[in-house]
Amino acid sequence: MEKENSQVVQTKEWLLTYLIVLIPLVNIIMLFVWAFGSTTKLSKANWAKASLIWFVIVFVFYILIFVVIGVSTASLY
Repeated sequence: MEKENSQVVQTKEWLLTYLIVLIPLVNIIMLFVWAFGSTTKLSKANWAKASLIWFVIVFVFYILIFVVIGVSTASLY
């Protein structure tokens, strides 16, 4: 199984991966499956983990922006 997971991800598999990532909600579920699944190739699993980390960073940034705008708008009234 170690040899199977260390294979290179082919171009057609990356194309399918990016197509799946374009679908809302399915993308987050599949990123978790790819990141923590035991049958996922290592390069794809690492990419999925990095994508999830970026997702969390951007989500926290958006929440911060939303709170700042909300507080500044509320202070006008």
